Amino acid sequence: MTRSGIRSGVIAALFLALTGCQSSDQAKNLPYRLETTRQAQGMDQRVRFLVIHYTAEDFHNALNTLTDEHVSAHYLIPAQPPLENGKPVAWQLVPENMRAWHAGASGWRGRTNLNDTSIGIELENKGYSTTLLEKKFYPFPPAQIDLLAELSKGIVARYQIEPRNVVAHSDIAPQRKDDPGPLFPWQQMAERGIGAWPDAARVSHFLAGRNPQQPVDQAHLLNLLKQYGYTVTENMTPEQARRVISAFQMHFRQSDYRGNADAQSEAIVLALLQQFPDSNN
Repeated sequence: MTRSGIRSGVIAALFLALTGCQSSDQAKNLPYRLETTRQAQGMDQRVRFLVIHYTAEDFHNALNTLTDEHVSAHYLIPAQPPLENGKPVAWQLVPENMRAWHAGASGWRGRTNLNDTSIGIELENKGYSTTLLEKKFYPFPPAQIDLLAELSKGIVARYQIEPRNVVAHSDIAPQRKDDPGPLFPWQQMAERGIGAWPDAARVSHFLAGRNPQQPVDQAHLLNLLKQYGYTVTENMTPEQARRVISAFQMHFRQSDYRGNADAQSEAIVLALLQQFPDSNN
């Protein structure tokens, strides 16, 4: 890791510490006093979503991209995090109480413009290469996922983010994005308390002995996906509908993400809807 890269991380940490001190000092210097003993019940967290991305470029290029004036993310995690005093290092590029420009045109559970209400984490990863037949995605090293899990645990706890609201960039922008792709370990993350994963017994129950690849009504499946959180609109083209289904499958059925409306996909989303009922969040 370069000295300039390490310096960026140190600066970010110092910035957070200084902003906390400034808030306290400013309160002392105000020409008035705020009474805070009575707090309204009609409030909740501004941050509702955690969005996972891949960079599609190496760490140093990603760091440059994410610190220019066009796009940004709250955190960037190297593929092989360096150790400092025995601790793996992640880069904080935007304070959590500030908006980062990572989601773009997006939607989830009826909300849009998720930059306003989300925290974005970028993972150094090449993304995919294209062959004549398919996209070849690249895996995520265990050390990177371990650091992501530890970082995400804190974020989920701080903002009480529901499992359904830990999402892929492709979940919230399925017509534009594929990241973090079908090799991202969503099940492993869920087992560590981060995000949702369908219970196998529930999936088996809803599959009800059908062939997993048995075709189902696409409109019905899309309606279920909309209930779960995906943006589904009227008069979608066949390709747009396929991309929504494929995004769901990349997250929850990674062995086959061709975008076919099949019985297993239907069973999975039914299981998820039962496990994680809508709380109007």
